Amino acid sequence: MGKNQFSIRRRKKGMPPSPTPPVDNGEPQNSISMPVGTAKASKKKVGGARLWMRFDRWGQSELNEWDKNAIIKRAGIPTRDLRILGPIFSHSSSILAREKAMVVNLEFIRAIITAEEVLLLDPLRQEVLPFVDQLRQQLPHKSLLKVNGTCAEQDDNEGHFPNAGHWLPVPEAVEGLQAELPFEFQVLEIALEVVCTFLDSSVADLERDAYPVLDELAMNVSTKNLEQVRSLKSNLTRLLARVQKVRDEIEHLLDDNEDMAQLYLTRKWIQNQQPETLLGTIVSNSPVPAAPNLRRLNSARSRSGSLVSNHFNYYDVEDLEMLLEAYFMQLEGTRNKILSVREYIDDTEDYVNIQLDNQRNELIQLQLTLTIASFAIAMETLIAGYARWKKLLGS
Repeated sequence: MGKNQFSIRRRKKGMPPSPTPPVDNGEPQNSISMPVGTAKASKKKVGGARLWMRFDRWGQSELNEWDKNAIIKRAGIPTRDLRILGPIFSHSSSILAREKAMVVNLEFIRAIITAEEVLLLDPLRQEVLPFVDQLRQQLPHKSLLKVNGTCAEQDDNEGHFPNAGHWLPVPEAVEGLQAELPFEFQVLEIALEVVCTFLDSSVADLERDAYPVLDELAMNVSTKNLEQVRSLKSNLTRLLARVQKVRDEIEHLLDDNEDMAQLYLTRKWIQNQQPETLLGTIVSNSPVPAAPNLRRLNSARSRSGSLVSNHFNYYDVEDLEMLLEAYFMQLEGTRNKILSVREYIDDTEDYVNIQLDNQRNELIQLQLTLTIASFAIAMETLIAGYARWKKLLGS
């Protein structure tokens, strides 16, 4: 009896079934498998997640859905800072310095900035898209100073920083770092630029709409024109409050050097990492026991610490101060434009009030004239009546 084309083989007891090969249907296969029992829990977790966009210092970006725990673990910030980025404080302005991150909430830009990356909340909103475009255009594709956790080789590379595959001495590396703003300040500058541009554009629109309405009101005082001026004043008050919040936050940072020093995330990260990394590399590369090299390790630590501390003064905040002062002056100019529009509104209202007072005086004068005329006619009528009555009595 010949074998059929299809034969059935029995699987031996205790052997697992052979895996079914994936079917190639032209769709990409998912490489992450999830147990069936955790599907509901995963759906519940994804439901509480929010959309974030991650930018690194090399300009690469990606979209992710992360919940609060993932953000807290990744950025190392307390839970209360995430409440600041919530919808309740959507139009507030704050720049908070933390140990490893900077929490930025400027108008519609809500982000967490570290020394290596920036996490942007709700990146697909219409107001946030210009900020995303600016990040993609202006962020460098290569870091000026790349610290990858490994330090210089013993003797030859001692006291050096890695930079794009080459070893630079610490003074030269620090001078290169100081020649350009750190990554966190580049992102902060882009955020301030986008916010200030948006506020300037809003003020320009307000000026374009305000002056024709006020001129029309000055020529013709009507209910329609008064309603338009009332709406204009409401928009002006809200816009002035938003500009004032951003301006006050920058002014608060400028008044406190310690707060500005806390915003130097790259500097703090280098100060924390360089001595430990240098010592760890020397110990791992040393062929002799560690005890005879204790004096050498101490000298390396003191030499590395002195090099970093000499070039990184903790209260050296000149770069950040110049950056904040530039945008503070720009916001001050925007605020002055709004105040100028408000003064024009006040002048127009004073002019309208003068016109109304003049018309009111004219009405009072007319009323007084009519009253005098009425009194004169009444007196003439009284005299004529009295003369007639006397004539009747004489006859």
